[in-house]
Amino acid sequence: MKKILLVDDEESIHLLYREELEEQGFEVHSAMSGEDALKILTTLKPNIIILDINMPGMNGIDVLRKIKEMDGSMPVILSSAYQEFKQDLSSWASDDFIVKSADMSQLIEAIYRHIRD
Repeated sequence: MKKILLVDDEESIHLLYREELEEQGFEVHSAMSGEDALKILTTLKPNIIILDINMPGMNGIDVLRKIKEMDGSMPVILSSAYQEFKQDLSSWASDDFIVKSADMSQLIEAIYRHIRD
């Protein structure tokens, strides 16, 4: 079973994404902050990470940099409610960018595009 690490500070996103992704056959692990995600990554090797940009404490861009320092090949999909983050040069280090939506099709397509066998 492919593992996804979902990093977001909104409980409602965790509930929505977990339900949809588990229906797709993924094992979903959750982190409510960037700091939590980095701790989890010391013991978990997910196949892909879905990472919110706008979080209190360590923001998603800072977490992305640290993840890429730890494992440059780890696929990371940035997720945000704000389309304008896509234009931010620092978000280009991610493998994909998805605007949060109740329609999960774009996210699921991005996951399958980047997940490794």
